[in-house]
Amino acid sequence: MNPTATPLNTTPKPDVCVHIGDSAFSDFLMSLYILVFISGLIINVITLGPIWLQMRRKNILGIFLISLSFSDMLYLFTIPLWINYYHKDHKWGLGVDSCSVAGFFYYSNMYISIYLLCCISVDRCLVVTFPLRCKTFRSSRYAWVLCGCVYILVVVAHIMVLVLDKLKDAHDHHNDRCYETYPMEAPVAMFNLLRVGIGFLLPLIVLAVSYWRVLATVGQSPGLSAQAKRKVRLLSFGVIGIFSICFAPYHFLLLLRSLVFYFSNSLKNYCQFEQQMHFFFSCTLAFSSLNCVVDPVLYMLVSNGVRDDVKQFWSRLRSTQTEDLTSSTNKRRKNDNNLI
Repeated sequence: MNPTATPLNTTPKPDVCVHIGDSAFSDFLMSLYILVFISGLIINVITLGPIWLQMRRKNILGIFLISLSFSDMLYLFTIPLWINYYHKDHKWGLGVDSCSVAGFFYYSNMYISIYLLCCISVDRCLVVTFPLRCKTFRSSRYAWVLCGCVYILVVVAHIMVLVLDKLKDAHDHHNDRCYETYPMEAPVAMFNLLRVGIGFLLPLIVLAVSYWRVLATVGQSPGLSAQAKRKVRLLSFGVIGIFSICFAPYHFLLLLRSLVFYFSNSLKNYCQFEQQMHFFFSCTLAFSSLNCVVDPVLYMLVSNGVRDDVKQFWSRLRSTQTEDLTSSTNKRRKNDNNLI
């Protein structure tokens, strides 16, 4: 979030800290969000049915996945607002409240995804490292409680931020921008540091330790087949890849921007830095939404249940279409015979 700001020192505030004009940059971001919206919607719809079946069977991974899909779908339905925003060259035009709501779903989905991926990594670690002990508490209720805690924690935190921020600061009235107001205020910079530490670095450490234990245990286990070990490694490196590609660049630049704000010796230097970083920061924010596309694909590849259910779904769909085609052909032939 980049709410309106006070000067870093007594230097007069410039009219515009960051110039955002008409450029191909807006078209690039718009195209990226269109790609995420279409592919994310298709993939989530395709995998939603099979994941729902896994959840109904009280599969722990299925419960985590349905929670991820629900968050992804809520966010995906707000992407057209951002597509419209970049289509108008960074002009919101939809009012203050819609800007706050769109940002709320954007950032809530990001951190719900991060923490659910973290929960999945810890769950995989417990299953592999302590298979007998975890049977006593590992149930569908356990998974639902974890997912509920993640949703409550992230949603309440972002609601508090919006309320304390008086909702209006996310929108730049002078330039009609949404979450692109410069320079930032000191409380916002502090909140950004907390987001990087608690929202990214802490889950990353937990995830890294969990999968390090998983890979070490699986590598020494003689009872697992080569295919099972390959799936565990694929899941481990896949989740780490999601963090590295989707979330790490955004949080790195968020940390850098906040530190520059604190340690810059003048508002002019700070604004020059923000001007140089604007393109890259906007790209990392857009790339963070790719997790909506990657999450269901990754778990479909490594989970036999989800993958098999997807295959059955499409085979049933093809068989139904074939039966309908055959039935319609027979009806046409019957009508032709009646005409003759």
